[in-house]
Amino acid sequence: MRKNAIALLAAAALTAGAAQAQSATYAIDPTHTFVTFEISHFGTSTNRGRWDKKEGTVQFDKAGKSGKVELTIDVASINTGTAAFDRHLRGADFFDVEKHPTAKFVADKFVFNGDKVSEVSGSLTLLGKTNPVTLKASQFNCYQNPMLKREVCGGDFETTIDRTAYGMNYGIQWGFPKDVRLVVQVEAVKQ
Repeated sequence: MRKNAIALLAAAALTAGAAQAQSATYAIDPTHTFVTFEISHFGTSTNRGRWDKKEGTVQFDKAGKSGKVELTIDVASINTGTAAFDRHLRGADFFDVEKHPTAKFVADKFVFNGDKVSEVSGSLTLLGKTNPVTLKASQFNCYQNPMLKREVCGGDFETTIDRTAYGMNYGIQWGFPKDVRLVVQVEAVKQ
């Protein structure tokens, strides 16, 4: 009986080791990763912008259906296509890049639909405040990149955040909305 228990424990340890061996590290590809925002402008049009500088890693275990993400955004790299608006967004009214030069998304909960990631949950740190965030996937895929000769995984993800939860209150008194839609298109290359 004792031998059977030891054999079962050994098999469980080997199985756990095999599952961990499936986990791989992927580096965020900044040329195929875009973090953008959308916010209504007085209910008439939509202001959009993106951050041009970002970096991060993904730990991804397809077999174990788990993962971790760390994505850091250089907030000063905001780009709306309008220099004056970019300067205002970098200032104390909005992102206050002098005091808070980066924003960070860290996640450790992946939800799957079959073999596809359907959402990633974690926390977003912005303006020195951290709040829970769940990014829902509208598509997800892994493929063998013919040029890099390596596996690439990624997808399109989105969420809506309440900017006032981070202390970004500018314009609320004039009717600017507090809800901001974040859209993240990401591809990460297996290392």
